[in-house]
Amino acid sequence: MRYSSACKASQVPQKPMQHAINTRPAPQTLTVYPLLADMAAAAAAADQARSLSAKLVGQIKANPIMAFTAAEEIGGLNASVAATGEELEAAAACCTSTAWVLWNHLCTFHLFAGLLGPDNQGFLSEVVAAKQWVCFPAGASTATRGEVRDNEVLLDGKAAFGSGARYADWAGASFIVDDPKKPRFALVNLHQDGVVIDADWFSLSLRASATDTLYYNEAKVPAANAVDFPFKYRFAFRDPQRPMIHHRYREDWVGLSDLWLALMAVGVVQANLDDVCSGIQDRVAIMGLKVAERPLVQVNLGQAQANINAARDTAMAACRESDARIAAAQIPDEADYLRQLAAASAALQLCDEAMRLLVRVMGGNGLREGPDFERRLRDFQAMPLHINAHQDRVNESVGRHLLGLGRKTLFRF
Repeated sequence: MRYSSACKASQVPQKPMQHAINTRPAPQTLTVYPLLADMAAAAAAADQARSLSAKLVGQIKANPIMAFTAAEEIGGLNASVAATGEELEAAAACCTSTAWVLWNHLCTFHLFAGLLGPDNQGFLSEVVAAKQWVCFPAGASTATRGEVRDNEVLLDGKAAFGSGARYADWAGASFIVDDPKKPRFALVNLHQDGVVIDADWFSLSLRASATDTLYYNEAKVPAANAVDFPFKYRFAFRDPQRPMIHHRYREDWVGLSDLWLALMAVGVVQANLDDVCSGIQDRVAIMGLKVAERPLVQVNLGQAQANINAARDTAMAACRESDARIAAAQIPDEADYLRQLAAASAALQLCDEAMRLLVRVMGGNGLREGPDFERRLRDFQAMPLHINAHQDRVNESVGRHLLGLGRKTLFRF
């Protein structure tokens, strides 16, 4: 893939702005730090080409961040929920598409380890040791069937919204063999002739996220690696009688993914605020007044920073609560799960308001194509709209719980 040489590389901040009012960690302390400059430098080109470079994908796979959500029992780092969120926050500030696919790998691996369980511990250890990437194409229009032949399951059908599929080695597949009420699950090796990845993600946001459609044509999976995929898997994972590789996998992946998504939003909006504050210092508005000296510019920037800080504090509080449960081997309940969702949704709404305030400050200049501000603005739009954290879905679920009405949906959420 050929990239334009005209793209300007973003700069990774080595220290906070002189007058910064935020609580993000110093980037040098992060595992992903060696990648941040390359992520930022490639962000504009990746957006233009709608794909990450093979070089950057290789660098990410070689970084220990890939094993953050893998337990030590399978050769992983067993990183905390809070630490994982901070890594993704920093990555998102540099390149949202890159952070998005890394986020998908980390949170779906968490789900896969819970589903596959101790019987597949050796297999998962091999995936971790090989530093391989996973994705989960299971969005709307997905329909996959499996046929058992000898010691294999042959998969046929379609799997949609596979973020990171082009960069991945394995895809999680939910499929039906005989009984539609008893779905099965397996990891599909994407490096086989029976898999076609259609690069059909043409979107306003996250252009390099490779949220593609996969087609299976007798794609092969070892029958020994296929497991049941309970409709109410969240509740199945909470059953103390169900063996798990590690207690961390009793936490629901959707709840954790929402918290990490919220922290990525914090990273994106904070990066735009930093750009605005540094970029308007010498800007002159109509009639010669300096933009930075306009009172409402100062008000909007102050409110935006307050929102970002509140969003980060809200998401991090729920991350630390999750970590405390894992450390104590406490099985989460439905209220814990909804707390994760509600905290993330609220944080995303705060970030959404902050981004709108920044656009107000920037005016028409904020809509010019090409600058980092405009790319981050576009990328951010996907975050509060993601089905896992969408405020309509989350708030309805929380409200029904408060009213004692229970859940309406059986599967996944």
